[in-house]
This record gives sequence, structure tokens and C-alpha cells, in this order.
Amino acid sequence: MSNTISVEDVPLNRFHRLLTVRSGGGSFVDGYVLSIIGIAMMKVSPALGLSAFWEGLIAASALIGIFFGGFIGGALTDRLGRRVLYFVGPTLFVVCSLAQYWVQSGEMLFALRFMNGVAVGIEYPVATAFLVEFLPKKNRGPCLATLTILWFAGAAVAYLTGEAILHFGGPDAWRLTLASTAVIGALLFLVRLGTPESPRWLMSKGRHAEAEAIIRRVYGPEYGLDNLPAQAESKNLSFASLLHSGYGKRMAFVTVFWTCSVIPVFAVYAFAPKVLEALHLSGGWASYGSVAITLLFVVGCVIATRLVNTLGRRKLLLHSFLWSGLALLLLGFLSDGPSAVILLMFGLYALFIGGAQVLQLVYPNEIFPTEIRAGAVGVGTSLSRIGAAVGTWLVPVSLQSIGIGPTMYIAAAITFFGLLVSWFLAPETAARSLEDASSLDDERPRNPISMQQVVMPKRHIQ
Repeated sequence: MSNTISVEDVPLNRFHRLLTVRSGGGSFVDGYVLSIIGIAMMKVSPALGLSAFWEGLIAASALIGIFFGGFIGGALTDRLGRRVLYFVGPTLFVVCSLAQYWVQSGEMLFALRFMNGVAVGIEYPVATAFLVEFLPKKNRGPCLATLTILWFAGAAVAYLTGEAILHFGGPDAWRLTLASTAVIGALLFLVRLGTPESPRWLMSKGRHAEAEAIIRRVYGPEYGLDNLPAQAESKNLSFASLLHSGYGKRMAFVTVFWTCSVIPVFAVYAFAPKVLEALHLSGGWASYGSVAITLLFVVGCVIATRLVNTLGRRKLLLHSFLWSGLALLLLGFLSDGPSAVILLMFGLYALFIGGAQVLQLVYPNEIFPTEIRAGAVGVGTSLSRIGAAVGTWLVPVSLQSIGIGPTMYIAAAITFFGLLVSWFLAPETAARSLEDASSLDDERPRNPISMQQVVMPKRHIQ
């Protein structure tokens, strides 16, 4: 390794900021796609004659698509490169969203939203791999966390746009609502034009000259391969082989904490009006409450982004699961309480779950090596979303059969399970280089944290 400055220690530049926008656009679309159906469903269901079964299945269709898209995107991104897959998602968003304007059946709507989900699943491995492989280490956590903020921003825009279109668009406005994702997909395609390939991926394939040219283009003519941290040499490295060599525990951690953090969130988003109505909030209270809760999710993620370096990844995750789980527990206990109390508990859940949400993309990108980074993110995305899909599909069934109180207790139990797994498996990766954080050979021991520290956090001193 040369004595010259590492590219992981350079200041954040214009390219990094533009790349964050380019990659974050996929998260924005994800939030929009998964939330817009909750707004449109009130009109879609009677227009297409949907049963409760098909309502739940269509709401979960994008999540099912993400399951397959995550595997596909992860494998192809590691094999073909980051840049090739960068334009697949936006193309599918445009085509499949426009086709929804002419949908005539629940089956067709399911298929098109499924393909939108495939596009989202492809997005996460490629977009996050791009970011983490270009960003300075001190900006890695906050910038990756920004993608989660953009997810909730997309969800908030979906609620606002969907309500506006349905209000002013006439009897078939739901078709415009579903097709509106195409606009975002087209903008995303355009903004990504000119993105270079990842030098780290090129180096892993032995394409050194191309890697050096891109490093000079991004960081300046005084930079080159000597400024890129040394990567471990590995031949015929596969995702399956790495799981057997010690990364299996990390994959289990990522999958479980990711799944436990998204199941309650996605279930709420898909059926926010129905959940709030079950909690005795109807009409304007339910609609405006959905928008308010969405905005609080954004606020929670912004706060978590500010804490991801100062508090650290591990402490932030534990706090997030603990306090959000308690909020869900109180929602179950107070399900027959006043409307203001219900909204307060939902608001607290939205604020506290922000920590786990922003770490969904931080952890898998930091604790796996370059050769399987995209694949790991893809697998984590896939497995977490299939759990979320099942949970989303079962929400209307649960509300109808056991009621809102027990449904909230189940959501709380899922969240506390995430806390338990994170307690034993969550590592601390703040301020570590990608090579250090992803290495199994020189893992730093983490300081044990007592439950008292989780409840009464001390200020982190760097």
C-alpha cells in the first residue's frame, strides 16, 4: 500500500453527492410504489371487483417481486458489473407503470406490480454497491442512511400525489395514480446517464487500467490505483463459499434484523387507512394521519442519520428496536383509546424505528467483501421482503379475525425478536474501512452493552 492518501479519506465531492442522488432515486421509487397502492386500493378494489384475498395479494405483489429481483440483481451485479444493471430498474419502472393505466383485472395488476417489485429488488444491490464503493468512510453511513430517508420521502410523496390525483382526476383517477410511477422512473433513467463503473469491481476482475482511469476522473489526476485500499486476492470467490467460510452468521444477522424492521412498516404502509380505521380513526383522521405518520418516519430517519456515526451502528440498532417495540406494544394495549393517543403511539413508532431502517443498507454493504457485496444486499433484500409480503398479505386477515389489538402485539413481538438477534450478532463498523469492516480475520471485539446502557445511552466520545 502506498503512503499516499486513501480514496476512503478524501473529502466528499460533487461526484459523491450526485451519485447519492442517482442511487437514492431507486429507494424513492420503492417507497412510492409500495405506498401508492394503499391510496389507490380504495378505488381499485370496487373498479376491478377484487376480493379480500386479491386485495392482500396485490398489496403484497411488489414485495414478492422484490424477493426475486433481489436475488437476480445481486447475482448479476457481482457478475456483470454495477453500471450495466443501473438502468434495468428505471426501464422496468417506466414500462410496467404505464401498463397499469390499462389494467383490466386483478391478475394483470398483480403481474405488473410484481414486475415493479423485481425492478426494486434489482435496484438495491446495484445502487448501494455503487455508493459504498465510491464514498469516503466517514460519509458512508450517513449517505447510505440517506437512501432510507428517500424511501420514506417517496412514500410521503405517494400519499400526497395519490390523494391529489384521486381528488381531481375523476372516476378513473386510480389508473393515473398507479401509472404515475413512470414519471419518476423516466427521471431516474436520465439522471443516471454518465455514471462510471465501480473501480473496486473492475479491480476484482483484473481490469486495472479501466479502474485507474475512473479513479482519476472521479478524484482528480493526482489519484490512481495506489490510492485505492488493497483488496484481498480471491479466485473463484462465490457467495455460497463465503457463507461456509464464516459469513453465514453475518448473513443471518442481516436477514433477521432487516426482516423484523420492515414487516410492521410495510404492513402499516400497505393498509394505513384500514389500520387507522380499525383503531377508530376514520375519514379525514385516517387520511391525514397516514400522511403525518409517513412524515414522522422521514423525521425519524433523519435523526438516525445524524446518530449513525456518533452513537454507532450497534447502539443505534438496539435503541431503535427497543423503543419502537414498546410503542407497538402500547398500541395493542391502548387500541380502544382516544384518537390522539393512537396517533401519538404511531408517531413514536415511526420516529424510533428510523434507526433500524437506515441501517438496512449500511450493515450489509459494510460487513461483506467486494466480490459478494451486491449479492449479500440482494439476498438480504429478498428474504426480508418475502417476510414483509407474507405479513402484508395477512394484515387484512388478521384485522378481520383477531382484531387490531392482537395484530399490534404480533408486530411488537416481531420487533423484539429483532432486538434479541441484534443483541447477540450486531457488530460495530463505524469509522472502519471497507476492507477492515468486511474482514473475518481481524474483527475488533465490541464492548459489551448492558440493558441499562440501552435504556440510558451515554454520549459517544470519538
